[in-house]
Amino acid sequence: MLLVGYLVALIISFYLLAEVSDRYFVVSLDKLSHRLNMTHDMAGATFMAIGSSAPELFVSIIALVRPGGHEDIGIGTIVGSALFNLLVIVGAAAIVKNTLIAWQPVIRDLLFYGLAILGLYYVLYNGKVQTWEGILLVLLYGGYLFAVVKWKKWFNFKQLDQDPEEEEEEEKKGWKVLFKPFDWVLSKFFPSSDHYMMNFGISIALIAVLCWVLVESAIGVSHILDVPEVVIALTVLAVGTSVPDMISSVIVAKQGRAGMAVSNAIGSNIFDIFIGLGLPWLIKTFVSGKAIVFDVQRLDVSVGLLFGSVLLILFFLMWKKWRLTQSLGFFLILLYILYVIWEIFRIYVSYDALVEIFQKIF
Repeated sequence: MLLVGYLVALIISFYLLAEVSDRYFVVSLDKLSHRLNMTHDMAGATFMAIGSSAPELFVSIIALVRPGGHEDIGIGTIVGSALFNLLVIVGAAAIVKNTLIAWQPVIRDLLFYGLAILGLYYVLYNGKVQTWEGILLVLLYGGYLFAVVKWKKWFNFKQLDQDPEEEEEEEKKGWKVLFKPFDWVLSKFFPSSDHYMMNFGISIALIAVLCWVLVESAIGVSHILDVPEVVIALTVLAVGTSVPDMISSVIVAKQGRAGMAVSNAIGSNIFDIFIGLGLPWLIKTFVSGKAIVFDVQRLDVSVGLLFGSVLLILFFLMWKKWRLTQSLGFFLILLYILYVIWEIFRIYVSYDALVEIFQKIF
């Protein structure tokens, strides 16, 4: 019965997180970016990235500050979410819309994302994080922002996306009926959209509370099922925090803006690693004066698959002359399904046994 309670708490929290982020947090950030006269690229790489990645960021922070050594939940959620974004969201966008995309921003984002993954792999290889490594990740995000601002000047290009069609609300109506009571309760927390700074503060508070519920529920599920916390984070938490982004990306792709869906997926991943991991690591190590230690055995394959997926996507796009195709989409989603099967398999087979099996095969 307790397991059912934890699972219900996870589902409701996932939904409320998506609603708070989409309807209030991102809207207030958009108004704030207009108030600051920010360019679209800069706003997308900063405020919009924060909006789409806020759940992962807060899960990472809460997992770090919670007593009991639950750091693996934060890094597991971000690595798992990154895999979902890269394989499932890009794959779904390719399936629903066969279209050309501008190669220049994709190259930019894949380059920085590859750099982020290599930095993450270095940290995991050592098995611990020190303050200077957190500083380095945050500074690298600053380098990414600089590249976003200058990239269009360095490489003159046009976006190939078509004008959007108004169909998002129709897509969402069916399944949202089930959550109408939660929408009504949520609306009572927020004033009108004109009070965007107040909405911004309320959104942050609610996201923090909901992410705390997610972390506690994930810990509860892992203990009841006797499954490592990092596995729950890599799969359940990662998918739950990313599904709203997938729905939005599919809608955007159907509207003829598949390139935007790809850029958003990769851009969110860059933010997740550089800021979602780097900033909490920096704060925790600076305040405590101690390095953060991780159990890296459950994350090695995931990070390796992340880097391999970047190379695969780059190869396929260059081969297809920067056209998203259904074959690429189905291949990426199949790759993610195989990854989930692998993670489930690893729950019941020890790491040393898996290494021995691979040595016998190869």
